Amino acid sequence: MIMTTILHPNLPKTVYAIQHLAFEDLGALEDVFYQYGFRVRYFDAGVDDLSAALAYDGLVIILGGPIGVYEQDDYPFLVDEISGLKQRLADNKPTLGICLGAQLIAYALGAQVYAGHAKEIGWSSLSLSEASHNPLAALGNTAVLHWHGDTFDLPAQAELLASSELYPNQAFKIGQNILAFQFHIEVAEEDLEKWLIGHTCELRKANINIPQLRQDNHRYAPELMSKSAEVLKHYLTHLNI
Repeated sequence: MIMTTILHPNLPKTVYAIQHLAFEDLGALEDVFYQYGFRVRYFDAGVDDLSAALAYDGLVIILGGPIGVYEQDDYPFLVDEISGLKQRLADNKPTLGICLGAQLIAYALGAQVYAGHAKEIGWSSLSLSEASHNPLAALGNTAVLHWHGDTFDLPAQAELLASSELYPNQAFKIGQNILAFQFHIEVAEEDLEKWLIGHTCELRKANINIPQLRQDNHRYAPELMSKSAEVLKHYLTHLNI
């Protein structure tokens, strides 16, 4: 059923999503977009020309992936992606970054992105900042999925929204249009198995207990899927366009 609520009358009704890995898609958020009457168009980084997506006036979501922002010699498409993102952010176009997407936004804003001191993979809650009208308020007592090894410094112009026990910079925003979070709120409960298969090498190397990760997914993902819809609604409603 398509919801009749108009989240933002000036927002184009197609969402562009840039993928860096096939199974790291919009997940549970995609159904929320459909319920509000949006369409979704995917672009594959490293394959598709991203210039049209990054210049788009509507919402662009930059998704996660296992590569590092600093691996531009090995993955030269990152150079053009970052260049287009810098212009997009300078134009204050609605942009949402998840994990690698958040790192790319931080880097495009002049902050450093680098390998962290430890892998953060698993479910745990966040410590939310006291930012006014924090768009992550719905996640206050909700476990989210962490899955990263890199981290970033907070961009100078950004407002910190959340931290975790391992990493202080977990989410930030700039104004109402630019939102980035290091963790994952998009993974649907039924999709995690694709991550467990696709990232098996990383999980083995980090000595992650895969059965426990699967069990935690069944425990925490249903609530997160509900709360992530609230986060998305808050963000879309408050866009300044």
